[in-house]
Amino acid sequence: MTTQPEARAASGEYLKRHTEALIKDIGYARACEASGKSKATLGRYASLAPENSDRYIPVNVLLDLERVAAVPFVTKALAELQGMGIEYDESRGDPTGVLNSDVIKLSQRFATLMGEYNHSIEDGVISLNEARRLLDETNALQQILMDMKLHLQSG
Repeated sequence: MTTQPEARAASGEYLKRHTEALIKDIGYARACEASGKSKATLGRYASLAPENSDRYIPVNVLLDLERVAAVPFVTKALAELQGMGIEYDESRGDPTGVLNSDVIKLSQRFATLMGEYNHSIEDGVISLNEARRLLDETNALQQILMDMKLHLQSG
């Protein structure tokens, strides 16, 4: 049985990891531009270092970043931590549909899947919520592959 401080620490780490995924999805330069924050400040929001353990991304900055991201990483994580799910338009982002964009999306999603997998197996057990997140990421990968297939067939 986990205590409240342990659960809070685990939730905090989970949010930090998703903040990092959000920033990496956009890229630091674009994230700085979209948020008006420095690379160092954004790095602190995602940092797991003890001195940054109580520094989380402000909601207004989160909104600015998730508007330009391919996926609402942190909002999705917040919903999952509360036992909820969210629906969003997964076709957001680069509307051009070019192959390079698809390849970038694919590699980012795969990296997210691997990060989720590594986090999930740390304790040797994949919980129901962790399995659900892995399935969501797998489905997102599958959608990107289907988009790539359609772009290749039509081009």
